[in-house]
Amino acid sequence: MTPSATNEGRGPLYRLYTNRLRRRLDPDAVPRHVAMMIDGNRRWARQLGYDSAAHGHRAGAAKMVEFLDWCDAVGVKVVSLYLLSTDNLTKRDSKELADLIEIIADLADQLSQGPDRRVQHVGRADILPEDLARVLRDAQERTRGNTGLHVNLAVGYGGRGEIVDAVRSIIAAHDREGGSLEELAASLTPEQIGEHLYTGGQPDPDLVIRTSGEQRLSDFLLWQSAHSEFYFVEALGPDLREVDFLRAIRDYATRDRRYGG
Repeated sequence: MTPSATNEGRGPLYRLYTNRLRRRLDPDAVPRHVAMMIDGNRRWARQLGYDSAAHGHRAGAAKMVEFLDWCDAVGVKVVSLYLLSTDNLTKRDSKELADLIEIIADLADQLSQGPDRRVQHVGRADILPEDLARVLRDAQERTRGNTGLHVNLAVGYGGRGEIVDAVRSIIAAHDREGGSLEELAASLTPEQIGEHLYTGGQPDPDLVIRTSGEQRLSDFLLWQSAHSEFYFVEALGPDLREVDFLRAIRDYATRDRRYGG
């Protein structure tokens, strides 16, 4: 882990301010589910003169471990981390992709060996390299009975593809029960689609955070984030600080959520 990706070395005033922010948060106003889009890892590595984006991805993965601790500390119940999209699998340089797959596998294994957290893979395992798919399966199985922070690892994930998979699942279930297409069309509801998403049974994200100043969804939790609040941070992924996170939570607590109204 690089010094730039940690809070190490930050002075007493920073720690004092961070502690004050944390103490002033209203526990009842903390989001249940936070989705994180860690972005800017490659730029971070390039700005520091590294010859490989892997340095940035490793620093970003280390930051995600910190991020989960921050979420635990304020009472967040579910965290979704966007680690590898379906587009990444076809558009990334082959060497960078191989490094990224190894880093994600290490992260999933590390999270499954840690505190009482439940790790769940959300995405398509069938399009992933078998070694990565196996690590994700093992992490999920190893933590299945845990009751702490629920951590979704979005790997081989695409929001539009998830909705297609959900509709296919609904059609297949309806067909097994002998129903007609007309009956299905008449009975289909948003709630039914939600139950068949990769995150079925979980609360939708209350807050979506994205680093590096980018302000777009990039095919992440399209259905689930219909009524989410968004918070964009200028810091590149590995440079995200706990104070940035706490400000996001504070800002969320002040918003009047209208749920589409």
